[in-house]
Amino acid sequence: MDMDCERAIREVMAADFTCYDLALYLNTHPFDTRALAVYYSSVQRARSLRENYERMCGPLTAQASTRTLNCWEWALTPWPWEWQ
Repeated sequence: MDMDCERAIREVMAADFTCYDLALYLNTHPFDTRALAVYYSSVQRARSLRENYERMCGPLTAQASTRTLNCWEWALTPWPWEWQ
């Protein structure tokens, strides 16, 4: 895997982890406005990082493989177990 793609996927994974962790916290602290603000900001960042990754390296999910009409892009990118 290309070094830029490897760096980008690690950023996506870290951002997604932040979102999951904050969601778990919010399950028990639903009125923590500071945590809500950080969560929404984190979701926006994760979305942006995912879009950047897919633009540079290809789709992260099969559902994202709709950009190219003449090719099933999903099958051409490294599979999750091929990432280093």
